[in-house]
Amino acid sequence: MANTTNNADDKLNLYIKFLKERLAFEPLSATLHYNLGLAFTHRGLVAEAVSEFKQAVECDPNLAEAYVNLGGLYADAEPAKSIEANMKALEINPDLGPAHSNLAFNYLRNSEPEKAVAHAKRALELMPGSPKAYQLLAAAYLESGRAEASAELSMRMIESDSSSAVAHFNLAVALRALGRDIEADEHALKAQQLGYRPL
Repeated sequence: MANTTNNADDKLNLYIKFLKERLAFEPLSATLHYNLGLAFTHRGLVAEAVSEFKQAVECDPNLAEAYVNLGGLYADAEPAKSIEANMKALEINPDLGPAHSNLAFNYLRNSEPEKAVAHAKRALELMPGSPKAYQLLAAAYLESGRAEASAELSMRMIESDSSSAVAHFNLAVALRALGRDIEADEHALKAQQLGYRPL
């Protein structure tokens, strides 16, 4: 396993070196800056990734995906900047599912559940079956006081994938909010059996 990890790290390091060398000859290439930003993100080098994505949009202000990635990187430390970057991405392309997903996450953290619901719904429409979009919508429904809608959504997810631990957990939370404690306990146990561990 260690050899596989080292091999992947070596390949990523070589790719970063290659991109840097190319950028020396093509400093205005939005694509090269964007790809280097992705590589740095994968490497866990957040500040370097942010810098590259910023340079990518300086080279091509219509590179919506770079704004999405900036928004994702800003999400934890600078939520306002994350919202701004994702909104910019949607101005360029309103059908970017990851931008809607990022916005849903930010609005949930900002205690704006109605905005979170709207963006999570759109993310799920654009990325059917996305576990992240589903989880965001289930949580947004709960936060907006719509436990019944959250429960229905989780039941649909379980119908399509009965082994989804997070769907069973979300259903348990929604059922508990609805006062259906026995069913909630059953789904909480099922989530635990399937390996769900709360953060």
